[in-house]
This record gives sequence, C-alpha cells and structure tokens, in this order.
Amino acid sequence: MRFECQPGCTKCCEQQGFVYLTEDDIFRLAEFLNLTTGDFEARFVFRTKNQRRLRVPRHAQCEFLKADGCSVHTAKPLQCRTFPYWPELVGNTGNWRKTAEWCPGIGQGELVNIQFARAEAAEMRAAYPAHYTGSYSRDS
Repeated sequence: MRFECQPGCTKCCEQQGFVYLTEDDIFRLAEFLNLTTGDFEARFVFRTKNQRRLRVPRHAQCEFLKADGCSVHTAKPLQCRTFPYWPELVGNTGNWRKTAEWCPGIGQGELVNIQFARAEAAEMRAAYPAHYTGSYSRDS
C-alpha cells in the first residue's frame, strides 16, 4: 500500500459527502479561527443528537476549501487528517482501488507502514463509532 499527498491536490476535498467533527475538532478549529466554540458551532456546525458535521449544503464544497487549498489545513478535522486511512479503505482492497481512481496520491510514494494505516483507521473508528457499526455510509 502506497500513499503520498500530491502537491496542490484537493481531490479528497472535492468529493461529495459530509465532514464529521469530533469535539476536539470543533475546539481546534474554533481556536484556529479565533472564535469561541459557540460562535464556531453557530456558524459552521450542523449538530444532531448523535453527530456533528460541517454545515455544507449538498452539492457544495467545504467552506474552508479555497483556490489554493485548505484554509484550515493545520487545524483540519480528524476525518480530513486521516484520509485515506479510513477503516472502509484500509480494510477493503476494492474500496482502496476505487478511491485510487480519483485520488492521485494512492499508489505514490514510499510503502505505508500497515501498522500506521491501521492505527489511523482505529482512530477514525473510535472517533465515529456510529459510522462503523453495520454498513457504512458517508451520507448517514
């Protein structure tokens, strides 16, 4: 398994789906943007009983994606930071190959230490347990 982000690439940010947030993500992003967590949530977060995600209308891109890349890159959410080491990709060769059709970084660079990839996937699984019980849907 090989992966290396490609300079200037934002393909992962251009895919349809939601960016789910942990409480740590909300705190870190608010701090990065010099907002209170309350102000950040009011402006950027859609919250339901069981999940928090960036407030992005369907068929629109993340508000933080700018022409020159992610404007919150150093504080980006766990979901963004761990891509492509998500459980549904690391544990499934077919999904990995399908993602490689649009992600130019897959198949590039040095071999990835499988323990690292599995640890990243485990972090995702722990942060978003509702997403990894039964079948997974990015739009659930």
